[in-house]
Amino acid sequence: MSEAADALARLGNATYVLVTTFRKDGRAVPTPVWVVRDGDHLAIWTARDSGKVKRVRRNAEVLVGPCDVRGRLTGAQVPARATLLDAADTARVKAAIARKYGLLGRLTLWGSRLRRGAEGTVGIRLTLA
Repeated sequence: MSEAADALARLGNATYVLVTTFRKDGRAVPTPVWVVRDGDHLAIWTARDSGKVKRVRRNAEVLVGPCDVRGRLTGAQVPARATLLDAADTARVKAAIARKYGLLGRLTLWGSRLRRGAEGTVGIRLTLA
């Protein structure tokens, strides 16, 4: 297995990954999030108006690495490119999250839909460099 495929498998199987986005001034903003495998990519899901979405719109270059629930890295971070997904792809990511995270995932998705509505969240595809 190649190094890139190994990193993709390792990160796709992680419960949490630390996604580090960058502010205008270059400061890193690390955020622990749930992650799912999306073909040859990884995908995360977040509120459409979150800071990480705003930062990804400005600068799609991110770092991603395995972490615990508190955001403490448990392995090396690797560079990736983030892409905001359309409604259909976001729905696919949500379904994958529900499958991977079981009851907790479904409850979290349901609660988010109640708070933000159907269009209040967005999927983000992470393509490892």
